[in-house]
Amino acid sequence: MPDALVYLTSAAALAAAVFAGWHTARSYRFSNPLFYAIAVVEVLLVVVLVWGIVAVAGTDRDLEKGLYLSYLVTTVLIPPASVLWGIGDKTRWGTGVVAVALFTVSVMLIRTHQIWQGHG
Repeated sequence: MPDALVYLTSAAALAAAVFAGWHTARSYRFSNPLFYAIAVVEVLLVVVLVWGIVAVAGTDRDLEKGLYLSYLVTTVLIPPASVLWGIGDKTRWGTGVVAVALFTVSVMLIRTHQIWQGHG
């Protein structure tokens, strides 16, 4: 997996997590700008997923393919689930869930990169 793609996507998820954390700290509800930030992260995650599927299909590396693909699929599913929770929860903690979810996505992307490189 290209380093630049992983670090860009991870940084975008982390930036969106900070933005969601700011919403939580200020007791703001889920907003359109937060939704757009998560949408950008989701588009990047879909690019990572497609790249990962193509790369796994074309490699003969000693790689935990099931583990790698499960991480990729999970990272794509977490943001939409957190958005549904964030929109549904009218308290400040709806955006808190989004912040934690996006931080988790950022960490999981780094982990998938480690798996791809053979460190796990």
